[in-house]
Amino acid sequence: MSHPTDRQLSLRVMTMPKDTNQYGTIFGGVILSLIDQAGFAEARRHGRHRWVTVAVDRVEFKQPVHLGDVVECWTQVERAGRTSITISVDVCARRYESDQTVQVTTAKLTMVSVDAKGTAIPYSSPPTVGV
Repeated sequence: MSHPTDRQLSLRVMTMPKDTNQYGTIFGGVILSLIDQAGFAEARRHGRHRWVTVAVDRVEFKQPVHLGDVVECWTQVERAGRTSITISVDVCARRYESDQTVQVTTAKLTMVSVDAKGTAIPYSSPPTVGV
């Protein structure tokens, strides 16, 4: 599966037994957590601040993820405001058995940069964490 050059690989994780249900497929909540983490990684590229997720667009699972599959989250900024960024996250799974890559789902996250009190701040402002 090819990806446009403006997309970035933001997260790659091998699925483990703790991530699975009784059928050997990954819990949907695990994938949602990976989407949120990938969104944070992308947002952090645009400002070293606290970032919070304020919205997640519809997530529809197209393919299951199995134990041992490698999950990749590819991100791209769709819209940039003053304090928020909308990020598209494409989730793919590389099959353990065949090395085939399948599209699992796509989501859009809106992330807002905030200060220590949780107040929205411009993400272009000087870093508020890690300095």
